[in-house]
Formats: sequence, structure tokens, C-alpha cells
Amino acid sequence: MTWNVLGTAEPDVLIEHIQQGDTKNLLLRSLSTHDFALLAPHLTRVPFSIGDTLSHAGDVIDSLCFPEEGIAGVLDALEGEHRYAVGLIGAEGCIGWPLLLGTTRSPYDVVMRAERGEALRISAERFVTLAEQSTTLRLSLLRFVNVFMIQMGRTIVSSLAHSIERRMARWILLYHDRVRDDDICMTHEEFRLMLGVRRSSITDALHRLEEEQAIRAVRGRVIVRDRAKLMLLAADTYGHAEAEYRRLLGE
Repeated sequence: MTWNVLGTAEPDVLIEHIQQGDTKNLLLRSLSTHDFALLAPHLTRVPFSIGDTLSHAGDVIDSLCFPEEGIAGVLDALEGEHRYAVGLIGAEGCIGWPLLLGTTRSPYDVVMRAERGEALRISAERFVTLAEQSTTLRLSLLRFVNVFMIQMGRTIVSSLAHSIERRMARWILLYHDRVRDDDICMTHEEFRLMLGVRRSSITDALHRLEEEQAIRAVRGRVIVRDRAKLMLLAADTYGHAEAEYRRLLGE
């Protein structure tokens, strides 16, 4: 038995004879056959619901999770203030990546956003042992960490240099990439985490994106109407990390 993020006992689902081509996690699919075979016997499937906290800043990291569905928001906060999103992780990556950098504690809160999720999980202790056995496994996963650092860097730069509308277009694209559906659960609270602005400013920005016919906003949801238009509106706030992912890890 393990403890899920809500603190209730829940059995992990052991996956027997998992095939690399069957997983929806792109990072696992990018591994060499040998490195995937090292991980496969130790992977268990765990479900998550919207709002579940996968880790708190400062907590010991007890596992590495490879999402197959859902979006994990990586959140940071100044002491006594609201939390803000610094990045997103979906089926392209892994949660618990600081283990790869030699630290055992999470620097951020990680919370499931937008939709229910499911991940393949391996214990931190087991993963560290396997990573010590295979340099190629560690280096392959570090390539994702590099891409995630680029994503966070672009979040910082766009927050300093770009309009709310441009930043909003970028975040919608990041969600769209990971939800893989044009209809996305994105509330005003979701946008507050990402943009750090007042509710009225969020409403105004949504209206402007609607005027551009890039999206349609309905209560608690955003429907992507024209992804190409969103990319045009996001401009250079979006695309750099995504191109680097393709270069290092493939499609």
C-alpha cells in the first residue's frame, strides 16, 4: 500500500509486462530499450484528481512520476503571498525531477490542474539506484529537465516584458499541448496563478482573445478556435522550449 496525495490509503496498480510503445508518456517512450527495461518492472499506475497536491515545497521527494494524462502545475510563492505558476508538466515529462539534480526535497508545490490525471510511478529510492546503474538513463531524463528550465525561463521573461494578452495566449497553448483537446478547463483562478493579475484584467484579456477569434471563453472553460492565431498572438513567448524538446527528445 502507498499513501495517495489526499492522505488516504490506496493500492498502487502494478503494471505487468508493460510495453514501451503502450505508454502515453513521451519521455518514457524516448528512452532506449535498455533503460526503459530497467524502469518497467518497478512502475505502478496512480490516479490523480484536479487539485491534488503531488508535493509541497520543502517536502522529501518520495517518487518520480511520469504523467500519462493530466497537467501538473509547478507553483512557487513568496512567504505569506499567493502561489503563482512557474511551469507545467504533462505527458512530455516527469514529476520529481529534482532527484536527477542530486536533491531529495521539492523546491516547489506541484498540483494537478485542469483535468484528472494518471501517472506511472517509481519510488525515489529505486529510481536513484537505477540512475546510478545507467548513465544514459540519467542523461536522457536530464534532457527533459533542461527543457523545463527553458520553459520556466520563458515564463519569467514574458512576465517582465509582455502584455497580459500575449502571456495568456502562451499559457493557453501550453495547456492545449498537454490536454490534447480544444475544450480546456481554465477558470479565472487558473489564470490568476499563471498571470498574477486581477480578475477584471483576466476578463478583459479573454475578451480581446475572443475578438481575435482565437478562443471562445465560457464559464470556467476556454475553447481553442484557432491555434495558429494563438501562436501568432503569443509570438516568441511560445515555441522555444517546445523546439528544444523536439531536438533533444523527439516528437
